[in-house]
Amino acid sequence: MATLIGSLVRLELATAEHVPALAAIRRTPEVHEFWRGGDDLDAAVIEDLQEPGSTPYVIEFSSRVVGWIQWSAEEDPDYRYASIDIYLDPAARGRGLGTDAVRTMARHLIDEHGHHRLEIDPAADNAAAIRCYEKSVSGRSAFGGAASAEMTAAGTMAC
Repeated sequence: MATLIGSLVRLELATAEHVPALAAIRRTPEVHEFWRGGDDLDAAVIEDLQEPGSTPYVIEFSSRVVGWIQWSAEEDPDYRYASIDIYLDPAARGRGLGTDAVRTMARHLIDEHGHHRLEIDPAADNAAAIRCYEKSVSGRSAFGGAASAEMTAAGTMAC
């Protein structure tokens, strides 16, 4: 699978070499609150890397790992969609990096994988994730109020 290049970030397939950086991000209180992982966060990240049906990427900015984004898909033709999940180092927030990562991944899922519906499911009290998803749609409802959207025949997003 290819590296994905956004306006600000680079999404690289996550590997075992990324575990220490990702575990350090997961240890931050702001990320751990929602992603948890027990006492051994290295093991938790390794488990995430091996999750069946999920494709994990690291988010890189200025040649440094600043987060994680993954996607998975439901391939049943009657219910086909892809879902996206993300966490970002709190020290990297506020610069549009999460927004760019989500947009880059959404573009990849639509253009390269033919998905017409994307879903997200942030915790209702995860304000940072909700802001990131809201900003990533910038004027179009890519992830609607029901946290899903569909690509219309005209190629536009509809909720």
